[in-house]
Amino acid sequence: MTHDDHSHDGHGHDHAHEHGHDHPHDHGPFQPDIKEPSEDWEFLEIALRELMIEKEIITAREIQDKIEEWDGKCPEMGARVVAKAWFDPDFKARLLADGNAGVGELGLEVPGLKLVVLENTPKLHHMIVCTLCSCYPRPILGLPPLWYKSREYRSRAVREPRAVLAEFGTDLPDTVEVRVVDSTADCRFLVLPVRPEGTSTWSEEQLATLVTRDSMIGTSIAKSPIRIA
Repeated sequence: MTHDDHSHDGHGHDHAHEHGHDHPHDHGPFQPDIKEPSEDWEFLEIALRELMIEKEIITAREIQDKIEEWDGKCPEMGARVVAKAWFDPDFKARLLADGNAGVGELGLEVPGLKLVVLENTPKLHHMIVCTLCSCYPRPILGLPPLWYKSREYRSRAVREPRAVLAEFGTDLPDTVEVRVVDSTADCRFLVLPVRPEGTSTWSEEQLATLVTRDSMIGTSIAKSPIRIA
């Protein structure tokens, strides 16, 4: 479901999200998160985890291995996808047609979920939000940033997207349409940023250094090659 600068329609986003996602605390998008358990679901998770270990259904080592596996997922994986799309027009076409199949060509997957890749252009800019929770393409981008999970970002991104973008240092001309896209329980989105000018001779590896996590969420644009020269 998408929203433009002037409207916010309800979406069919139920709350049957995948297990293991984070629920935001009530502080603003740029404030530190609270690590201590404070909500009912957090205490329930701890009790359930300890019970499963006690009943020998799962071991603490297996839990730690899974945590480390997820910690190993990072935005650099998404940057590889974007760089290949910039470098290879045929791959880009396949990626936009079927996000799951496209990232699968690079050995990545978003199991059990539909991945949609949204292309930014000089006239259209996508920004991703999850208004009810914190749905996020974790297998491609790793853990979401704290501000993405915050109540402030989730509400303001829809109400005043240009103001939020400006806070990230992203000032877009009025000629560029800003389209806010709301994640759902079974669909994740990845933004394909506009390729920076002056990179026509760059390799895939070089292009990947211009791709940031925030540019794949849509709160910023890709780095300029001048800024990293």
